[in-house]
Amino acid sequence: MKHAIARMVLASVTLAVSGVLMAAQAGSPATVVKPKVDVHATASFSAPTVTTLNNRASVNVIGQEGLWFKLALADGQTGYVRVNEIRIAYGRNDSGGSAAALFSGRSGGGRTAETASVRGLDESKLKAANFDAEQLALMESYRVSIDEANSAAARNHWVATSVPYASEFKPSQNQASSQTSRSGARTGLRALGGALSSFLPGSSGSAARAASNHSDAIVGKSDAEVLQEELELGPLIAGRVLGAAPLVNDRAIQHRVNLIGRWLASQTSRPDLPWTFGVIDDGEINAFAAPGGYILITRGLYDLLSSDAEVAAVLGHELGHVVQRDHYEVIRKQELQAAGREVVMSQVNTGGGLAGSLARDFIERNGAAIMMTQLDRNAEYRADQAAGIYLARGGFNPLELYVVLQKMASEGSSSPRMAGLYKTHPSLDKRLDALDKSGYKDLQAYLDR
Repeated sequence: MKHAIARMVLASVTLAVSGVLMAAQAGSPATVVKPKVDVHATASFSAPTVTTLNNRASVNVIGQEGLWFKLALADGQTGYVRVNEIRIAYGRNDSGGSAAALFSGRSGGGRTAETASVRGLDESKLKAANFDAEQLALMESYRVSIDEANSAAARNHWVATSVPYASEFKPSQNQASSQTSRSGARTGLRALGGALSSFLPGSSGSAARAASNHSDAIVGKSDAEVLQEELELGPLIAGRVLGAAPLVNDRAIQHRVNLIGRWLASQTSRPDLPWTFGVIDDGEINAFAAPGGYILITRGLYDLLSSDAEVAAVLGHELGHVVQRDHYEVIRKQELQAAGREVVMSQVNTGGGLAGSLARDFIERNGAAIMMTQLDRNAEYRADQAAGIYLARGGFNPLELYVVLQKMASEGSSSPRMAGLYKTHPSLDKRLDALDKSGYKDLQAYLDR
C-alpha cells in the first residue's frame, strides 16, 4: 500500500514537472518590432548571425539571458535577440500559462516564500487598512546609509555615471526668500479674511473666513515647507499600505532592495531624502511610491525579477514619482478642491501648496487608497524615462526597464495579478511604444552594458 501511494505521489510530481517544462518549451509568442533583426548564436553581438528576421515576423521566446531573449526558430535552431527588438504578446491571463513558467521564480536574490497573505490590494482594502506602526518601524529598520549603499555598489561593480536629465525636479536653491514671501502672504490673507468676515454679509463673510482658514492651501508653500509635509505624509501612507499587506518575512530580501534602492536614489536630484524600501507580502504585480522616499514593491513583482538590475529598474520608476512629487501633487490637488468648495464664491487666487492638517485629514479619510489614484499619463511616461536615466547613472543598462515591462505583458492583458497596475497605469503596449519612440536618445552609450 505504501509503495502504491509513493508511486502515485511520484507520478503526480512527474506530471507537474513535465507540465512546467512543456510550458517553458512552448515559450511565449512575440513579434519583431525592428525593420530587420539579426539573430545571434549566443547572447552577444559578436556571436555569429544564425538568421535575420524582418519586421512583424512571428517568433517564440523560450528563455532569457540578461538583456537577451532566447528564440526557438522555425528550422529547429535557437538564437538570441535583444529584449527591445521583439515585443512579447500579452499572455493567457492566468497564472499558469507558458509565460508564468518562463519568467516566474527567477529573482536574483532568491524567490520569496509563498504564503496565505493578502492578495489583491484593491482600493477598498487599501482604504480600510489600519496604520501599522510596528510594520512601519520594521520597514524603517531596514533602511541603509549611503555608505552601505556605496559599499554594495563597489562589490557589485555598479559604477556611478554622470548623465544629464534636464526636466528632473530640483529643490529650490533660494528657500529663505521664498519662504519669507509666502509666509507674509499667508499672514496677510489670514488678517484680511478675519477683518472682512466681521462685516461682510452672509456667504461673502463665510467665504472670507474659509479663505483665512485655508491660507496655506491658497497661497502655497516654499520647497522647504513642502519637503516637511512630504516627510510627514509618507510614513502615514506607507504605514497604511503595510496595514493591508505586511512586509515579507525575509531580512535578506529587505536588505537587498534597500541596498539597490538607496544606491539608485543617490543618483537622483534628491539623494538626502530618508529613502526606505520594502517588499510586501502580496501576490499582485505592483509597486507603491509614497512622498518622502517610501517605496514598496509586492512579492508578486519581486518574484518576476531575475537580477539586481531588474529590481533597480522597478525602483527607478518609483524613484521618479517621489523625486517629481507626483503623489504629493495628487493630495495637493484634492485638498485644493476641498478648500475651493469652501471658498467657492471668493476671488482669491489659488497657489501651489496645501495645508498640512488638510492633507493629514485627507489621508485619514482615504487611507492608502491614495496609492490607487491614477496619475496623469505623462507622469507615468516621465517615471519610465526617469528610470532609464537613473539606471544609466547607477551603472546599469536602461533597457532593464524594457525587459521588466515585457515580462509584465506576458502575464496577460486582464490578469488578476495585474488588475491594480492596469487600473493606475497606461497600458504596457503604450509604455513600450513611448520608450521605442524616445529611442533612448541620450542613453545610447549605455545600451551595450
